Amino acid sequence: MDPILERYQALEDKVAAYTPNLDTKRLFDAFTYADTEHHGQLRKSGEPYIIHPLAVADIVADLGLDVDSVIAALLHDCIEDTDATHEEIAKKFGKSVAELVEGVTKLTRVQYVSKEEEQMENLRKMLMAMAHDIRVILIKICDRLHNMRTMEYQSPRKQREKSLETMEIYAPLAHRLGMQKLKWELEDLSLRYLDPVGYKEIEEEMSARSAAHEEFLASIQLRIQQRMEQEGIRCKVYGRVKHTYSIYRKMFAQNKTLDEIFDLYAFRVIVDDIPECYNVLGCIHDMFKPVLGRFKDYIGTPKPNMYQSLHTTVIGREGIPFEVQIRTWEMHQTAEYGIAAHWKYKQGMANKKLGSEVDFEWVRKLLESQQDTDAEEFVRTLKVDMFSDEVFVFTPNGDVKSLPAGATPIDFAYNIHSAVGNSMVGARVNGRMVPYDTHLKNGDIVEVLTSKAAKGPSRDWLKIAKSNEARNKIRQWFKRERREENIATGRALFESELKHAKIPLSSITAEDVLPSILRKVRFGTLDELYASIGYGGTTAVKSVARIKDELLRLGRLKAEKAAASSRTTAESVIVPGTAAPVDVSQLKGSNKHTDSGIIVEGLGNCLVKFAKCCTPVPGDPVIGFITRGYGVSVHRADCPNAAPENRKPEEAARWVRVSWVDSKLPNYRTALEVASKDRDNLTLDVAMALSAAKVKVSALSARSMPDGHAILRIEVEVRDKEELASVINKLNNIQGVYHVARMTGK
Repeated sequence: MDPILERYQALEDKVAAYTPNLDTKRLFDAFTYADTEHHGQLRKSGEPYIIHPLAVADIVADLGLDVDSVIAALLHDCIEDTDATHEEIAKKFGKSVAELVEGVTKLTRVQYVSKEEEQMENLRKMLMAMAHDIRVILIKICDRLHNMRTMEYQSPRKQREKSLETMEIYAPLAHRLGMQKLKWELEDLSLRYLDPVGYKEIEEEMSARSAAHEEFLASIQLRIQQRMEQEGIRCKVYGRVKHTYSIYRKMFAQNKTLDEIFDLYAFRVIVDDIPECYNVLGCIHDMFKPVLGRFKDYIGTPKPNMYQSLHTTVIGREGIPFEVQIRTWEMHQTAEYGIAAHWKYKQGMANKKLGSEVDFEWVRKLLESQQDTDAEEFVRTLKVDMFSDEVFVFTPNGDVKSLPAGATPIDFAYNIHSAVGNSMVGARVNGRMVPYDTHLKNGDIVEVLTSKAAKGPSRDWLKIAKSNEARNKIRQWFKRERREENIATGRALFESELKHAKIPLSSITAEDVLPSILRKVRFGTLDELYASIGYGGTTAVKSVARIKDELLRLGRLKAEKAAASSRTTAESVIVPGTAAPVDVSQLKGSNKHTDSGIIVEGLGNCLVKFAKCCTPVPGDPVIGFITRGYGVSVHRADCPNAAPENRKPEEAARWVRVSWVDSKLPNYRTALEVASKDRDNLTLDVAMALSAAKVKVSALSARSMPDGHAILRIEVEVRDKEELASVINKLNNIQGVYHVARMTGK
């Protein structure tokens, strides 16, 4: 049989196993339709494209989703990559399938000016799709999982971009939907490309110790199983080693080597009903010594993503701590597959949309909270609301509220209702009065004190509130109640920032400039901009930065027009003190000073390169040298090659003053030398420190010295001197490192 047909047959068998009276003809028609539409298309691996939709449909079937979802997975790229239309798919396979395919397609059709806007719009589309029909996002996560499984065929740049997006968006989204099994695989696959050195070291270490791990797991598993049989408890016991990214995070967060991490193991005991869960817990605590403070009851207080389980950490006779999770079979399905398992357990849901259920109230809250928020703020706060760890607190009546980690009484009040937050005059936690900026902890009982005479929220609350929901409701109050005050406050902040940036107000209110400025900041009038700054919808700093960029752009356009009309034919000048003319035409580029971030005094529009001997970055004092045929070479002022005593007298006039452009700049490559005591995992610790600093590493090499020391040479890309100082500080904090310096000279 043809290999592709074999894969389809395996898919059909898998769907038939959980779907009574499966319409196999409809499923096969969808496969043949997708195969025909994608005919002739190949993946980067060289395989026929149909392999990808088949693989995505297979993952969807693993989740146990309905037949429409499996068919939509087979067709998910048809509208985007072929001549197929929404109408044609609806006619052949039904409106539900067509809407799912269209929903998945829309998530990838985004073109926006900035990365923040692109990310915001993608997130917003995902949330809207989830609110409409949760199956759209489930198919999208399956699509991303298969793409990550085959990421080896992409370019290194694409691998890093997609892995970062997966780690920041898709893995946390899978977590928020309770899909732990998919989340773990997405994290491990992303880590493989984000820190290949760290990933490989952990994998090799774990592989080398696999026999010892298996022996320990089998031993504990057998002991638990035997005890449960003695107690007459029907159960299934599983043991596993924690996944690679979980170990990586622990090593990074606690700055430990793999030898220093002990809680590598987790066991699951799965029983038939809830009372048995608590019986098993008693047995486990009788068999092993429990670790104080490491017990969590998620059965009595489920997580917002429907996760339920008892967690306890214990220590066996071997002195090795391990975690035990106790749950029912239904809880286990929900823990592994989240909302997808919830779908399976809901009977008669074939024609309903899960997005309409109370369980997904958080989706609507997030959608509402994105109003009146700029892209960067929305993405930042959404990650806090949606992807951070939660704290669970109680109302005085015993109702549970889930808030982002670090939440305050302000977040709690606005979580109840905007009217409660707006009229809040104080708060009690566990019966005691507390300040508004108190961080709430799991199990706290929070009481909000309100008054009809309250004057509304304070602007300071915007800095204290952790959740996007609370901050947005505070902004809405100021926007609605205090427009004139907002305009006055915003104008004062805006003009102060303009003054700081040395931009006169008159330069942006000119008739030929103002329309472009307003388009740049995305407001209809200056009053709207002032009001937004006043109530916190945007900031004066961001607005002025955008305006400055726009003024520079407009200024360049004017300068280019003027230069075009008055350009002379002179292509060379004599530099005083040199015997021969310096050919200025060799220095001409296309606005290279804006690309490189360097202005060369007296010479506009110059080709610029950064000297490899000292690799300057913004903030460094710099000097330029006019080379023969390669433009201006920029050195750090303290570079030995640029030192006055090392300059040749006949080239004195070739040294020119240069300066950094005072605007947003690209990254700059520079080199560091790290001296340390030689030890195991030194390179891994350095790599993790650089990963934590979120800088791109271009090269990293290490060399052991005969005297027990090691020298590492690192090339990194940073925005400016401040970011470089932060990187150097992180490297200095690594165990054994005694000197970090920038490399100068050759």
